[in-house]
Amino acid sequence: MSGSSAALQPPAGARKPERHPDAPAPGELIGAHYEHCFGCGHGQAHGLHLEARAGEGVSLTAEFTVRPAHQGAPGLAHGGVLATALDETLGSLNWLLRKIAVTGRLETDFVRPVPVGTTLHLAAEVLAVAGRKIYSTATGRVDGPEGPVAVRADALFIEVPVEHFTDHGRKEEIRAAMSDPDRIRRARAFEVNP
Repeated sequence: MSGSSAALQPPAGARKPERHPDAPAPGELIGAHYEHCFGCGHGQAHGLHLEARAGEGVSLTAEFTVRPAHQGAPGLAHGGVLATALDETLGSLNWLLRKIAVTGRLETDFVRPVPVGTTLHLAAEVLAVAGRKIYSTATGRVDGPEGPVAVRADALFIEVPVEHFTDHGRKEEIRAAMSDPDRIRRARAFEVNP
Protein backbone atom coordinates (compact mmCIF):
# COMPACT_ATOMS: atom_id res chain seq x y z
CA MET A 1 0.00 0.00 0.00
CA SER A 2 1.52 3.30 -0.93
CA GLY A 3 1.68 5.96 1.72
CA SER A 4 1.56 3.69 4.76
CA SER A 5 3.33 5.03 7.82
CA ALA A 6 6.92 4.24 8.67
CA ALA A 7 5.68 2.07 11.57
CA LEU A 8 4.31 -0.37 9.00
CA GLN A 9 7.52 -0.67 6.99
CA PRO A 10 9.64 -3.70 7.91
CA PRO A 11 12.98 -2.58 9.37
CA ALA A 12 16.35 -3.43 7.90
CA GLY A 13 17.18 -6.94 8.99
CA ALA A 14 13.57 -8.17 9.00
CA ARG A 15 13.37 -11.72 7.74
CA LYS A 16 11.16 -13.39 5.20
CA PRO A 17 8.25 -15.16 6.93
CA GLU A 18 8.37 -18.94 7.21
CA ARG A 19 5.21 -20.99 6.99
CA HIS A 20 4.93 -23.36 9.95
CA PRO A 21 5.20 -27.04 8.93
CA ASP A 22 1.86 -27.77 10.65
CA ALA A 23 0.01 -24.90 8.93
CA PRO A 24 -3.04 -25.80 6.87
CA ALA A 25 -2.20 -26.87 3.30
CA PRO A 26 -2.78 -24.42 0.43
CA GLY A 27 -6.47 -24.39 -0.43
CA GLU A 28 -7.52 -25.73 2.97
CA LEU A 29 -10.22 -23.86 4.87
CA ILE A 30 -8.66 -22.30 7.96
CA GLY A 31 -11.93 -22.11 9.88
CA ALA A 32 -13.03 -19.89 12.72
CA HIS A 33 -10.51 -19.36 15.49
CA TYR A 34 -13.32 -18.83 18.02
CA GLU A 35 -17.04 -19.50 17.62
CA HIS A 36 -18.01 -16.11 19.10
CA CYS A 37 -15.52 -14.01 17.13
CA PHE A 38 -17.36 -11.20 15.31
CA GLY A 39 -15.11 -11.62 12.28
CA CYS A 40 -15.01 -15.37 11.65
CA GLY A 41 -17.23 -17.09 14.23
CA HIS A 42 -20.60 -18.53 13.39
CA GLY A 43 -21.91 -17.90 16.92
CA GLN A 44 -22.47 -14.21 16.09
CA ALA A 45 -25.79 -13.64 14.33
CA HIS A 46 -24.65 -10.34 12.78
CA GLY A 47 -20.95 -11.23 12.48
CA LEU A 48 -19.05 -11.32 9.22
CA HIS A 49 -18.78 -15.13 9.09
CA LEU A 50 -15.58 -14.56 7.14
CA GLU A 51 -14.06 -17.73 5.69
CA ALA A 52 -10.33 -17.91 4.97
CA ARG A 53 -8.35 -20.45 2.95
CA ALA A 54 -4.63 -21.01 3.20
CA GLY A 55 -2.62 -19.93 0.17
CA GLU A 56 0.95 -20.54 -0.91
CA GLY A 57 3.74 -19.43 1.41
CA VAL A 58 2.35 -17.24 4.17
CA SER A 59 -0.71 -16.00 2.32
CA LEU A 60 -4.44 -16.63 2.30
CA THR A 61 -7.67 -15.64 0.65
CA ALA A 62 -10.97 -14.91 2.39
CA GLU A 63 -14.51 -13.90 1.58
CA PHE A 64 -17.48 -12.39 3.28
CA THR A 65 -20.79 -11.14 1.97
CA VAL A 66 -22.00 -7.74 3.13
CA ARG A 67 -25.43 -8.16 4.72
CA PRO A 68 -27.96 -5.48 5.72
CA ALA A 69 -26.70 -5.61 9.35
CA HIS A 70 -23.28 -4.46 8.05
CA GLN A 71 -24.39 -1.20 6.45
CA GLY A 72 -23.44 2.31 7.41
CA ALA A 73 -24.88 4.58 4.74
CA PRO A 74 -28.08 3.22 3.19
CA GLY A 75 -27.22 0.19 1.06
CA LEU A 76 -23.45 0.41 1.63
CA ALA A 77 -21.06 -1.44 3.94
CA HIS A 78 -19.97 0.46 7.04
CA GLY A 79 -16.28 1.40 6.86
CA GLY A 80 -15.67 -0.08 10.30
CA VAL A 81 -17.06 -3.41 9.13
CA LEU A 82 -14.73 -3.35 6.12
CA ALA A 83 -11.79 -2.55 8.42
CA THR A 84 -12.86 -5.47 10.62
CA ALA A 85 -12.86 -7.78 7.59
CA LEU A 86 -9.33 -6.67 6.73
CA ASP A 87 -8.18 -7.05 10.35
CA GLU A 88 -9.70 -10.54 10.61
CA THR A 89 -8.10 -11.59 7.33
CA LEU A 90 -4.69 -10.23 8.33
CA GLY A 91 -4.95 -11.80 11.78
CA SER A 92 -5.73 -15.19 10.25
CA LEU A 93 -2.29 -15.14 8.65
CA ASN A 94 -0.76 -15.71 12.07
CA TRP A 95 -2.22 -19.22 12.11
CA LEU A 96 0.05 -20.03 9.15
CA LEU A 97 3.01 -18.95 11.30
CA ARG A 98 1.56 -20.70 14.38
CA LYS A 99 2.05 -17.52 16.40
CA ILE A 100 -0.33 -15.87 18.84
CA ALA A 101 -0.37 -12.21 17.84
CA VAL A 102 -2.52 -9.13 18.24
CA THR A 103 -3.09 -6.13 16.01
CA GLY A 104 -0.64 -3.38 16.89
CA ARG A 105 -1.48 -1.07 14.01
CA LEU A 106 -3.87 -1.21 11.06
CA GLU A 107 -3.93 1.38 8.27
CA THR A 108 -6.80 1.12 5.84
CA ASP A 109 -7.53 2.77 2.51
CA PHE A 110 -11.16 2.87 1.38
CA VAL A 111 -11.02 2.99 -2.41
CA ARG A 112 -14.63 2.45 -3.49
CA PRO A 113 -18.03 1.86 -1.88
CA VAL A 114 -19.06 -1.73 -1.21
CA PRO A 115 -22.84 -2.28 -1.63
CA VAL A 116 -24.92 -4.55 0.58
CA GLY A 117 -25.15 -7.96 -1.10
CA THR A 118 -21.59 -7.76 -2.42
CA THR A 119 -19.09 -10.50 -1.66
CA LEU A 120 -15.75 -8.99 -0.71
CA HIS A 121 -12.79 -11.10 -1.92
CA LEU A 122 -9.75 -10.59 0.27
CA ALA A 123 -6.13 -11.61 -0.27
CA ALA A 124 -3.45 -11.22 2.39
CA GLU A 125 0.18 -12.09 2.98
CA VAL A 126 2.87 -11.69 5.59
CA LEU A 127 5.67 -9.55 4.18
CA ALA A 128 8.28 -9.81 6.94
CA VAL A 129 8.97 -10.75 10.55
CA ALA A 130 11.28 -8.84 12.91
CA GLY A 131 11.44 -10.25 16.42
CA ARG A 132 7.88 -10.19 17.80
CA LYS A 133 6.66 -7.92 14.95
CA ILE A 134 4.78 -9.35 11.97
CA TYR A 135 4.26 -7.08 8.92
CA SER A 136 1.32 -7.91 6.65
CA THR A 137 -0.76 -6.52 3.81
CA ALA A 138 -4.25 -7.22 2.43
CA THR A 139 -6.50 -6.18 -0.44
CA GLY A 140 -10.28 -6.49 -0.76
CA ARG A 141 -11.91 -6.65 -4.18
CA VAL A 142 -15.48 -6.63 -5.43
CA ASP A 143 -16.92 -8.59 -8.38
CA GLY A 144 -14.47 -11.47 -7.92
CA PRO A 145 -10.88 -12.11 -6.84
CA GLU A 146 -9.57 -10.11 -9.81
CA GLY A 147 -12.21 -7.36 -9.58
CA PRO A 148 -11.66 -3.72 -8.72
CA VAL A 149 -9.96 -2.90 -5.43
CA ALA A 150 -12.42 -1.62 -2.82
CA VAL A 151 -10.25 -1.63 0.33
CA ARG A 152 -6.66 -2.35 1.28
CA ALA A 153 -4.65 -2.34 4.47
CA ASP A 154 -1.20 -2.71 5.93
CA ALA A 155 -0.82 -4.06 9.44
CA LEU A 156 1.64 -4.67 12.21
CA PHE A 157 0.89 -7.61 14.51
CA ILE A 158 2.75 -8.20 17.76
CA GLU A 159 3.40 -11.72 19.04
CA VAL A 160 2.12 -12.11 22.62
CA PRO A 161 1.95 -14.91 25.19
CA VAL A 162 -1.42 -16.59 25.80
CA GLU A 163 -1.51 -14.78 29.17
CA HIS A 164 -2.33 -11.62 27.23
CA PHE A 165 -5.80 -13.13 26.78
CA THR A 166 -6.19 -15.17 29.94
CA ASP A 167 -5.20 -12.23 32.17
CA HIS A 168 -7.44 -9.68 30.45
CA GLY A 169 -10.43 -11.59 29.05
CA ARG A 170 -13.72 -12.15 30.82
CA LYS A 171 -13.27 -15.20 33.06
CA GLU A 172 -16.38 -17.11 31.88
CA GLU A 173 -15.25 -17.09 28.24
CA ILE A 174 -11.64 -17.89 29.19
CA ARG A 175 -12.73 -20.92 31.23
CA ALA A 176 -15.01 -22.15 28.43
CA ALA A 177 -12.27 -21.81 25.80
CA MET A 178 -9.60 -23.39 28.01
CA SER A 179 -11.83 -26.38 28.81
CA ASP A 180 -12.53 -27.20 25.14
CA PRO A 181 -11.40 -30.82 24.66
CA ASP A 182 -10.28 -30.05 21.09
CA ARG A 183 -6.60 -29.05 21.40
CA ILE A 184 -6.58 -27.09 18.12
CA ARG A 185 -9.74 -25.10 18.90
CA ARG A 186 -8.38 -24.41 22.39
CA ALA A 187 -5.14 -23.01 20.94
CA ARG A 188 -6.84 -21.03 18.18
CA ALA A 189 -9.32 -19.32 20.51
CA PHE A 190 -6.55 -16.96 21.61
CA GLU A 191 -4.85 -16.19 18.34
CA VAL A 192 -5.76 -12.75 17.01
CA ASN A 193 -7.86 -10.46 19.16
CA PRO A 194 -6.27 -7.37 20.72
